[in-house]
Amino acid sequence: MKASRRNFFQTMGAGALGVGFSTIPLTAACNSNNQSSTEEDEQNLFIGEEIAITNTEYGKVRGYILNKVYHFLGIPYGAPTSGTNRFMPPQKPKPWDNTFPALYWGNSAPQIIDGKYSNNAFGAFRDHWNYDDVSEDCLRINVFTPEINDNTKRPVLVWMHGGGYTAGNGIEHDGYNGENLARSGDVVFCSVNHRLGPLGFSNFAGVAGEKYKASGNVGMLDLVAALEWVNKNIENFGGDPGNVTIMGQSGGGAKVCTISAMPAAKGLFHKAVVLSGTASKSGDKDYSEKIGAYILKEAGLNASQIDKLQELPWKEYYALANRAITKLKAETGASGVTGGFSPVMDGEIIPQHPYYPEANPYAADIPMMICSTVNELGMPWTNPELSNISIDKIPNMIRNRAGFSAGFGDKSESVVEAYAKVFPDKSPIEIYSLISSNRKNTVLVANAKSKQAPPVYVAWFGWQPPLFNNLMGAFHCLDICFWFLNTERMITHTGGGSKPRTLSSKMAGALLQFMKKGDPNGGGLPQWDVYTPEKGELMYLDNVCELQNDPDREARKSLG
Repeated sequence: MKASRRNFFQTMGAGALGVGFSTIPLTAACNSNNQSSTEEDEQNLFIGEEIAITNTEYGKVRGYILNKVYHFLGIPYGAPTSGTNRFMPPQKPKPWDNTFPALYWGNSAPQIIDGKYSNNAFGAFRDHWNYDDVSEDCLRINVFTPEINDNTKRPVLVWMHGGGYTAGNGIEHDGYNGENLARSGDVVFCSVNHRLGPLGFSNFAGVAGEKYKASGNVGMLDLVAALEWVNKNIENFGGDPGNVTIMGQSGGGAKVCTISAMPAAKGLFHKAVVLSGTASKSGDKDYSEKIGAYILKEAGLNASQIDKLQELPWKEYYALANRAITKLKAETGASGVTGGFSPVMDGEIIPQHPYYPEANPYAADIPMMICSTVNELGMPWTNPELSNISIDKIPNMIRNRAGFSAGFGDKSESVVEAYAKVFPDKSPIEIYSLISSNRKNTVLVANAKSKQAPPVYVAWFGWQPPLFNNLMGAFHCLDICFWFLNTERMITHTGGGSKPRTLSSKMAGALLQFMKKGDPNGGGLPQWDVYTPEKGELMYLDNVCELQNDPDREARKSLG
């Protein structure tokens, strides 16, 4: 049995200890997060031929009830993307006559995961990734809901996973699990898989014309198809298609930004939450089309033969596509951060950049929350000797690459000096992590979004886990389990206990308020003011939460 299947049943067992939110108020439930408040001998899992059955437009689905939450996993929202569907916009799934068993996570999109466990013991311990079957039959959605078929319209959250545009799935971390938030907040939680990497974003429009005009953005069109499925089906799962919040972290946050710039998604969502992954721009059309041309050249095909690429096993196509982009970068002198397999501003599917030079008009009525973590990348939890590095070593560490940035070259010394001046209490390695964070991009998007009428709320997550000699910092991905009441599920991120649970209850309360009314206030955090470029209002999230005004503004000016 594969590691991820073991995790699934372990999670079910752990979840059975974390029950009992549905009968008590949110504030009381969140105080214990996913700790038990029920009799030990109470049955928590219910599954059978007449249990947890509802309809979709393609046929009936059957899930199960765990900890008083209905789970429907791996429901097809699109057809398999192999063969003639490869590089094409998502097609509708074939209707089924029998009841579909929505009992286990759908296949992950094709991606290279070899060695993800065996070659990274630290990462496997901390994140305990969940991967299983990988195939082109990957257009699947998971639904967690307190009730079905009850004519109640609950707020809906659609989670878009991280991993850039090349990796990940809807349950990559146990922190993505929607059970606790659904039960505690009386909401419907959905998560999706979609095409990634070369199979989701190979742009052949320039070499193959009309038939392949969407090929550079089919991975994003998959997400639109998932939102269309939610719009048409979620009422059967107790959800409100008129109140849908899209939310994602890292690459998922970038997907949220990108979807907001897609006309096809207009009206399918009503609020947006972006975590550590803002995207002000989409890929360059000319460069994206060059990648497609290089792939065709690497395959030894001409434009009339391009359909042959649909016949290759996906791993062969991946290897071919990656060789092509490596040659393109070498021959053109493009840097490693120029771009690759990601959405492209093609003028039609994505008519303009999401938030550059200004916010796109398609999300002009969408309230937004944006959060990044204080340290994101670069803390020395696996390399503790770096905790004692001297400040004079930091400029060379950021010269060519600095976390989410391309590096600061000759400005590196002045950047370090600026951050050290604003944060005199931080160690050199903490200065490095601050410089390598995602704050600059967060502020760019927040500034653009603030010019539209709906409010934008900004947060900065600074809670530090007491693990690995306190060297982890507020790292990239840490805040996810706090928003979703999963700090006990992700004990290897948090250490568990009352401190993370208490912060989680406040953050989840704010998220639920935002889902319900577009304003996070009233969920347990202090007064959270709307962001303005003038003050840079943000909610600092830690054991003590407080509203601050752009605490790193002066340091950030050095970044240019």
